[in-house]
Amino acid sequence: MLMSSRSATELATSTDTALDVRGLTVSYRSAPVLWEVDARFPAGQLCAIVGPNGAGKSTLLKAALGLVPSDAGRVLVQGATGRAALDHVAYVPQAESVDWDFPITVREVVEMGRYRSAGWFRRVGRTDRAIAAECLERVGMAGFGRRQIGQLSGGQRQRVFLARALAQRAPVLMMDEPFAGIDARTQADLLHLLGGIRDDGGSVIVVHHDMAQVRAAFDWTLLLNVRALGCGPTAEVLTPAALREAYGVDLTSAG
Repeated sequence: MLMSSRSATELATSTDTALDVRGLTVSYRSAPVLWEVDARFPAGQLCAIVGPNGAGKSTLLKAALGLVPSDAGRVLVQGATGRAALDHVAYVPQAESVDWDFPITVREVVEMGRYRSAGWFRRVGRTDRAIAAECLERVGMAGFGRRQIGQLSGGQRQRVFLARALAQRAPVLMMDEPFAGIDARTQADLLHLLGGIRDDGGSVIVVHHDMAQVRAAFDWTLLLNVRALGCGPTAEVLTPAALREAYGVDLTSAG
């Protein structure tokens, strides 16, 4: 039996793999940021990407989404590539990349998550507004819909952008440093929300820096320092030897 343009391997793994990175190489101004990275993130898991500053963690997510060009390699999201892959992904960027002074309300930010479904040049309809309201309720921000986004605390902003991602109803959620700059209580609440997404069957991939939190809560980890130094179940990847290779110091007791 002849297969279509998607290979038998891709068809077999598209439902059990959220993100599949194959030989990915990315460079900025001729300097390699990622070099022949191979990594697989299983579906329905809470996954972390860890590594030192400059390791290429954020770049990997951006390359997967086509936000930065790659020199070589291939990225599949649930077996799809290119623009088709974007239908499977909701992305939350780093907080520092957002213009917090932009005159937009919390409700309008979350409704932006419905644009791909509603159409960029159509008004958001009643059903889309209801989905946005439901997502705000889920992240504990239902009473903030009319607030200007810049008036929120760091933790509240992260909740709102998570609500926007949830409103897309995409099966794969990618978040770049969502725990940065928020207090311990808000971190715990956010981690609980992400665990709930996983438990509901969603796939979550997070760039993270807190090794203790990754060890305690994440199912799967990519250890990255330009190259992939390990990718698999967290306890198997974050070994003392691997961490010394990635960071150049002993992180056995790192928090």
